[in-house]
Parts: sequence; structure tokens; C-alpha cells
Amino acid sequence: MSLAIFDLDNTLIGGDSDYLWGEFLIKNQLIDAEHYRRENARFYQDYQNGTLDIYAYQAFSLQPLSQHPMSVLQQWHQRFMHEMIEPILLNKARVLIAHHKAQGHRPLIITATNSFITRPIGEQLGIHELIGTEPEIENGRFTGRVVGIPSFQQGKVTRLQAWLEQQQEDLNDSYFYSDSHNDLPLLELVTHPVAVDADPRLTEVAKQKGWKQISLRD
Repeated sequence: MSLAIFDLDNTLIGGDSDYLWGEFLIKNQLIDAEHYRRENARFYQDYQNGTLDIYAYQAFSLQPLSQHPMSVLQQWHQRFMHEMIEPILLNKARVLIAHHKAQGHRPLIITATNSFITRPIGEQLGIHELIGTEPEIENGRFTGRVVGIPSFQQGKVTRLQAWLEQQQEDLNDSYFYSDSHNDLPLLELVTHPVAVDADPRLTEVAKQKGWKQISLRD
């Protein structure tokens, strides 16, 4: 079965879910707004520049989760989906996903954002398999730490290869859709790399390599 692999943030949705989670917490006065916004913006700039320390960022972004019980976080996430995610869902993304399903392809999201934030978004899009950075849970609560390798840059390749072995799948006739130059290691591996509303660096690489470029924005 051919895999149709998708990045999530700024690819299947018209924004960055990790960044928007921080904005949601700020808007609802759930964290120290000034400190969080400053640090969130700094890490996001590092991401765009390709210089993000993913472990430092995950320690920052997971810290608020560790301060509240899972039941409260799940209630917050329902509001987050309604307030921040539903407005940026892309119709063309749904059409693209449906197109791959109609061809019998197996859809998979792979994202650097933690799975607590992203798995419900994938479900909303009709994709039930997701590889995300995994937050550690002990005694039913997040610890603020990461389990295993974050699925970022080369880490996406490492995590995907482990998943392929577990699922007895391969990358023959595979697709990967992404907006970001941070995903170049995985784009280089698949049969059909596709740049989606790509950042300037990925746009240039896609031109040089003759990769397909599309937009999912209305």
C-alpha cells in the first residue's frame, strides 16, 4: 500500500498548531502571557531559520501541560480546537486527503508538534495514524519531558523508519507533503516529494530538483 505522508502545521492546516496552542493559553489567561509570548516567538523564529533546539523547545512547550491534570487539559483542547484550529482547516487539504484515500493509499501525519496537540487535529481531518513528538506521562500526568526522539528534521526519518518496520510498510511509491525546509531529510527519501505553500528555502530546493509545488490555501 502506498503511503501518503503529510506534515501538519502550515501544510494541512493554515497555521502552526504548536504556536497557536501557546496563543490559546495566553488568550485565556492560563499562563504568564509576556514570558510565554516572548519565548514562543523566539523558538518559532528559530524553527523558521532551521536552528531550533528541539529539546529546549519541547521542555518549554510541555511545561504548562505538566502543571494541570489530564481532564483539565482535555477540556482546554476541545476549546482550542473550536477557537483556534477549526477556523484554519483547509478545504483543499480535505480534498487532497480524500484523493489519496480513493486511490487506496494509506494516509499518515508526521509532525514535530507533540501528539497531545496534534492527534485530535489529525482525527478531525480523517487521518487516524500520526507520528508526533511524544510527551512523557507518569501516573496519568504529563511530566514535561519527551519520550524517545522528537519527530523533527532527521528525527522524522528515524521515527518513520521505526514505524515502517513495525507496520511492515515501505516507501515504494510514497508521497510526502510539506511546507518547510526542516523536512528536507524526509522529502529526499520519498518517491513523490511535494512542496506545499513552501517557505523560501524549500521553494528554491523544489525548483532545483524539479519537485512538484502546490498550494492548499483557498
